[in-house]
Amino acid sequence: MNILKFGGTSVGSVASISTLLEVVAREVARGERPVVVLSAMSGVTNLLLAAAEEAAAGRPVTTFLMELENRHFGVVKSLLDAARQNPVLTRLKLLFNELEDLLHGISSLRELTPQTLDRVLSYGERCATFLVSALAAGRFPEALCVEATELIRTDAHYGQARVDTELTEQLIRGFVGEHPGRLLFVTGFIARNAQGRVTTLGRGGSDYTAAILGAALGAREIQIWTDVNGMMTADPRMVKKAFSLPELSYTEAMELSYFGAKVIYPPTMIPAFMRRIPIVIRNTFDLEFAGTTIRHDCQPSALPIKGISSINDISVINVEGSGMVGKAGFSGRLFSLLAREQINVILITQASSEHSITFAVAPHDAVRARELIGQEFELELQARKLELPGIEQDLAVLAIVGENMKQTPGIAGKLFQALGRNGVNVRAIAQGSSEYNISVIIGRADLAKALNAVHDAFFVELTKTLHVFALGTGNIGRTLLGQLHAHQDFLREQNGVQVRVVGLSNSRRMVIDPGGLPLDGWEAALDNGHSEPADLARFVARMKQLNLPNCVLIDNTAAPEPAAHYADALRHSISVVTCNKIANSGPYQQYRELRDAARQHGADFYYETNVGAGLPIIRTLRDLRTSGDRVERIEAILSGTISFIFNNFRGAASFHDIVREAQQRGYTEPDPRDDLNGRDFMRKMLILARDAGHPLEPDDVVIEPMLPAACLQAPTVAAFYEQLRAHEAYFAELKDRAAAAGQVLRYIGQLEDGRARISLQMVDEQHPFYQLSGADNVISFTTGRYKERPLVVKGPGAGAEVTAAGVFADLVNVGTR
Repeated sequence: MNILKFGGTSVGSVASISTLLEVVAREVARGERPVVVLSAMSGVTNLLLAAAEEAAAGRPVTTFLMELENRHFGVVKSLLDAARQNPVLTRLKLLFNELEDLLHGISSLRELTPQTLDRVLSYGERCATFLVSALAAGRFPEALCVEATELIRTDAHYGQARVDTELTEQLIRGFVGEHPGRLLFVTGFIARNAQGRVTTLGRGGSDYTAAILGAALGAREIQIWTDVNGMMTADPRMVKKAFSLPELSYTEAMELSYFGAKVIYPPTMIPAFMRRIPIVIRNTFDLEFAGTTIRHDCQPSALPIKGISSINDISVINVEGSGMVGKAGFSGRLFSLLAREQINVILITQASSEHSITFAVAPHDAVRARELIGQEFELELQARKLELPGIEQDLAVLAIVGENMKQTPGIAGKLFQALGRNGVNVRAIAQGSSEYNISVIIGRADLAKALNAVHDAFFVELTKTLHVFALGTGNIGRTLLGQLHAHQDFLREQNGVQVRVVGLSNSRRMVIDPGGLPLDGWEAALDNGHSEPADLARFVARMKQLNLPNCVLIDNTAAPEPAAHYADALRHSISVVTCNKIANSGPYQQYRELRDAARQHGADFYYETNVGAGLPIIRTLRDLRTSGDRVERIEAILSGTISFIFNNFRGAASFHDIVREAQQRGYTEPDPRDDLNGRDFMRKMLILARDAGHPLEPDDVVIEPMLPAACLQAPTVAAFYEQLRAHEAYFAELKDRAAAAGQVLRYIGQLEDGRARISLQMVDEQHPFYQLSGADNVISFTTGRYKERPLVVKGPGAGAEVTAAGVFADLVNVGTR
C-alpha cells in the first residue's frame, strides 16, 4: 500500500485534479489500493483565514464565501456530467452554509479563538476531499470520503495540535479493517481532540497526516505530490541552476526542510523516519519525472553537499554582559523563557568567552522576545551585569547540508571563500557536532547573491557564471565580445565558466539586463529602445545595486573616467579587468589604493594587457616575486609601433617612410608622436616598476627622446612629417653608426636599483633584443635565479586580437579562482 498526498496546487484547478485522478488510476491499475490524502485547494486556507479575521472585525464576508463557492462549483461543473452534479453541489452547499453560520457567530461575538479558527480552516480540506472523492467515484466506485477527525486524535493545542500516536494508530487500523477494498480519500491537516473539537496539525499538516497514516498502515512508501520536481539543491526561484536531487537521507531532508525548503516539513518525516518508510516527492505537473526519494539507506553520493537552504527573513538578538561569564544555568533560564512563550529559536551561537549569546527568531517575535528578556533579567540589567539586548533586522539564514560534510576537510573553507569573494558579510555561524549542517547569518539583501555564489562553488559539475559589465565597444571591446561568443562552449566545457554580459556601455549608449545580453546581437541591444544615454556613474550604481554574484567590471576604453570607479567596484567585491593603463600609471597613492581594496574585499584586479597586450608579462613578474625570486634588472621594448619602426629602419629605408608605413598599417595613433614621444612607453615601465616593488611616480621615469625637439614640437601632423624629412641626415647618421658597429637601434626601457629610464640604444647580436621582427614586444628579466641567462618574454605587443585575448584570459582567471 502507498500513501498519496496531494498538495494545494494539485487540487487547485480542473487540469490538476484531472491529473490527480490519473495518478490514482495508475496506482489502481498496478493492483494497488492507495490511501489518498488531500489538502485544501491552493489559496483556500488563506482565504478562510482572511474571512475569519474580517468576521472578527465585524466586516462582511460575502465576497469570500462567493469566491469559495465559485472555485469549487466551477470544478464540479467542468468535470461532472450534468446528471451527476446536483448531489455534489448540494453537499458542498451544505458545507458552505455551515461555514457561513460559523462566520456569522464570529462576527456577532467579535472574537476569533484558536479553537474557532481551527474549525473555520477545516472547511478547506473537507470541501476539497469531498469534491475529489465525488469526482473519483465515477471511475472508482469503491471511493470513500473520510474526514481525518474520525482517525486522528490530538490534544487541545489548537493551531498545532500534538498527536496521540498510540490511539491514532489503533483508530486508523480499525477503520481500514472495517472498510476492506475501499479507496480512501482522507482530509489532510485536520484532526479531533478528546472533547470532539476540530484541531489542526500546523504547517505542513497534510503531509503530516500522510505520514501518520503511512506509519500506522505500514505503507511501502509515502508519495508527496506537489508542484516541483522533488527536493532541489537550492530555491529555484533564486538559483536558476538549482537541480533536483534523486535521493536524500532523512537527516539531510530534515536539515534542509528546517532551514526553509518548503517542499516538505520536519514533522512530516518523523513517523516515516521511525518506521523507515521512504518518502517520495513527485510533481503533479510532470508525471514522468522520478522525483526525490527520502530514505534511511541512501546510496553514497559524490556531491560534497546535498543542498543549500535558506530562511529569507529573520531577526537576531544579542545578549551580552559580564554577568553571563561562568554563570551556570543562564542559558537554561533564557531559552526556557522563550520556550514557555512559544517563541521559536531558529539558530543559536555563543562566544567561547561566554560573554555573549546570539540567537535568531522570526521578525514578528523579536520585540516581544527582548521585552521578555528585560523582565526575566531585570536585576542583572539594573546591576549592569547585562546589556539591554540588541535586535538586528533584515537578516537571513543560509545553510549548507549534506552527510558528506562529516569529517570532510575544507567544506567550511569553501563556503566562506565563496561568500567572501562576493563581499557577503557573515554575522553569525552555527555548526552542530554532527557536521551535517553549517549555517550562517547574512544580510537579507545579499541572500540571492550568496545562494548563487555558494551553489556555483559546491556543485562543480555546473558552470560558474560570471556577470560581466563591459565598458567600451571600440576595436578591443568589439573583438572581446566576438571572442566570448565564439568560445562559449569551450569556456563551459574546459573551464567550467559561463560568461553572462549583463551590462554594456560605450560613450553614447548603455544597456543593462540582469538576464544577459545576446553576444551575437549586442549591437542591436545597445541601440534598441531598452538602452539609454550613457552615464558612467549611473551604470556603476546600477551594477552595485543589482548585487549579482561573481561580478566583473571590464574596462576596454582608454578614457580616464572609468579609472575613478575601480576602487568603488573593488570595495563592493566586484572584480576589475582592464586594458586601460590610466589607473595604474597615475599617482602612486591611487595604484596602492586599488590593490588594497582588491585584497581587503576579496576581489580580483587584473590588468595583464596594460603592458604587453596579450603577452604574459605582468603574470610572469608576479610569479617571480611570489616565488621569492629577486628582480635585479628589467629591460623592455614595450611599444609595438616603435618596435616596428626600428626593426624596419635598415638599408636604404628612410625614417620618414618607415613612420608613414607604420601609420598606414594602423600601428600608430592618428598623431604618431603620441607613440614616439615615449609617454605610453613610460606608463608601461612605471606599471612594471610598481609591480616590481618600487613606489615610483610618473615623473620618476626618465624619458630620453628619440626624436629631435623640432619633430615633437611641430604644430600639425603634416608639419611633423616635414620635420622628419628635414632631419633625415640625423636619423641616417644613427642608422649608419649602428650598422658600422654591427649593431641595431632599439628604444629600450630599463629598470634597475629602483630607477627607470627609457632611451635609444645600440645593441649587438649578443643582446636578446637584437633579433626582433614586425611589431614584437620583448622583455628581459634578470633575477637571482635568471642571472646568467635572463628570462625573456617576446611576442606581438599590439593589436585588437591579442589585446582582447589578454582581457579574455584575465576574465577566465577571475572565473577559475
